[in-house]
Amino acid sequence: MIETRDLTKVYGRVRAVDRITFTAASGRVTGFLGLNGSGKTTTLRMLLGLSRPTSGTALVNNRRFRDLRNPAQQVGAVLDQGINHPGQTGRAHLVSHAVLAGVPRSRVDVLLEHVGLTHAADRRSGDYSLGMRQRLAMATALLGDPPVLVLDEPANGLDPEGMAWLRRLLREHAGRGGTVLISSHLLAELDQLVDDVVVVADGRIRYAAPLDTLYRAAVRRLRVRGRDPGRLWQAYERAGGRVSADGAALHVSGLSPEDAGEIAFGARVPIYELSIETPNLEQIFLDLAAR
Repeated sequence: MIETRDLTKVYGRVRAVDRITFTAASGRVTGFLGLNGSGKTTTLRMLLGLSRPTSGTALVNNRRFRDLRNPAQQVGAVLDQGINHPGQTGRAHLVSHAVLAGVPRSRVDVLLEHVGLTHAADRRSGDYSLGMRQRLAMATALLGDPPVLVLDEPANGLDPEGMAWLRRLLREHAGRGGTVLISSHLLAELDQLVDDVVVVADGRIRYAAPLDTLYRAAVRRLRVRGRDPGRLWQAYERAGGRVSADGAALHVSGLSPEDAGEIAFGARVPIYELSIETPNLEQIFLDLAAR
């Protein structure tokens, strides 16, 4: 489990992170969302002991990172797209990290196959594509078979097959009781992966809850097309609806589909289309960040 309590980081007069409190639970994938400059990476760096908090605490399984025994066997991390020496082969990179982590070298070949890099194991990692470097970074994070994964933009450079592979890997990890905290700007991918979301903006938490709760709280609109959009617009506004237009279609909030249909019938305007528009994660996130 990951937990932050009033985590704060101040640089001079800038509060990069302001009293952030959230939990990433075991057995679940938590999406950590925010625009550039929102404080996401600073928070992750404090969690991993790479930056000292001004105040507050960041805990992994109830301990600060620096107090963990065998941290590579407790936490696997991908930050900065996985730093590796371009002159090393993928295998040599993993072997050196295995030695530092106290992990048997036999695990290297297992992980090379697990992340789909067996064919490139003896090539210089400097010749890898971005997607291959991301796979190597994931293999490095998994070396110690840690129960907790902290991942900052792990999907950058992955093709569709790579995206599907990453989703399976992380869902399986959570399914075994592991904890996953993942930051990504690929919100359509996170929509298919995460159980919980934490949204930050200007260094503060804007929302922290299960994903399905976020969707239930989101404002749903109706898309309506009819013979006379002007008359429909007036009728919906008189009934208390909020209306905007996109070409021939009206977007209506504040009314149920049943209400919209009855109002159109009462206004004697034939309806060609009446559907519910459910916002996606990207739309919801941008609205929360803007607020």
